[in-house]
Amino acid sequence: MKIKRLSIIAKKEFKGLYNEKTILLAILLQLFIALFSSFLMVGLTSMYDPSSLSKYSHSRYSIAYAGNESQILTYLQTSPDFRVYQMDLSTAVAALGQRKLAAVIYVPDTRPDAPDPVKITLYTLQNDLQTAIVDVKLKDIFLKYEQDLRDIRADRLKEELVHLQIQKTSRGGDFYEFVYGLLIPLLVFMPAIIASALVIDLITEEYQHETLETLMSTPITFAEMVWGKVLACELLVPIQAGAWLLLLMLNGIAIENAGLILLQVVVTSLILILLGTLTALHYRERTAAQFIFSTALVVVILFSLALPANPLNLITRIAVGTAGMEQWLLLGGTIVVIFALGYLTQGYAEKIAKTHKTR
Repeated sequence: MKIKRLSIIAKKEFKGLYNEKTILLAILLQLFIALFSSFLMVGLTSMYDPSSLSKYSHSRYSIAYAGNESQILTYLQTSPDFRVYQMDLSTAVAALGQRKLAAVIYVPDTRPDAPDPVKITLYTLQNDLQTAIVDVKLKDIFLKYEQDLRDIRADRLKEELVHLQIQKTSRGGDFYEFVYGLLIPLLVFMPAIIASALVIDLITEEYQHETLETLMSTPITFAEMVWGKVLACELLVPIQAGAWLLLLMLNGIAIENAGLILLQVVVTSLILILLGTLTALHYRERTAAQFIFSTALVVVILFSLALPANPLNLITRIAVGTAGMEQWLLLGGTIVVIFALGYLTQGYAEKIAKTHKTR
């Protein structure tokens, strides 16, 4: 096997890459995610944690207060987040329906020391982004009032409270969870998935376009043709992943050990590419090969995610600088798997070449 011949095949595949519309669209999608990661972070984190939006809002929201005056009214009037209007409940709800108010709070005529519970009613708009922010800001006020009620009704408590002294620690917040736990692993591993799907197309098109016989008549062997396509797809991974990491860092996201991340991704991607290569060599038809490979890929990803030191978790730890010796153990195990898959790929390619020569 000659390196020069592999480079010829790789250059040929790079030149024809613009014809792969699906691959180009996937690359553009990743580019969009990397360029607008901060914007997407706000939108996606709000889907599973609306309270994360509260820190981005500095507006004063108009709310109505109806019912009996209580300590809640004092808290609302002294809060910098709200502009409070006292009015009757029906008028307030009508104004809320016209979106003149952000919320309506109704407090019943129940004394704080009464035996009955204090039932406070909150009226808000459904499916409204502003409502999520107002709910979070009102929650703090309601918790303060709840503590007031607990102090007033402390004589009713039969259990002795145990006060825990928990040391406060800094919390990274949803931004860091999203960026380091999801965004970075997603962006750096997507090129590997794209490249593994691409190698299937590159190999099966030789069968579909009936160009295999012409290729076999050249000095380039069938195995060299296969490895040239593998090389082209493998070179695509560090280019893409490196570009995404660079864009993230230009976007103000600090990433530790970017070189180690690229190394892990390049090595791991070669496993997926070789699996795609074996699938393409076996089925030789694009639709069947892509379907089988996609199904198997889901199983492989689910299995890897079940492992404590899975690649996604390892990339996260490398990005924040907390990875230990396990990264080198995983790298060594990955290289062993690559040699095994490479041996199978070479043997399978040579077997197919002999079959074509005997025809």
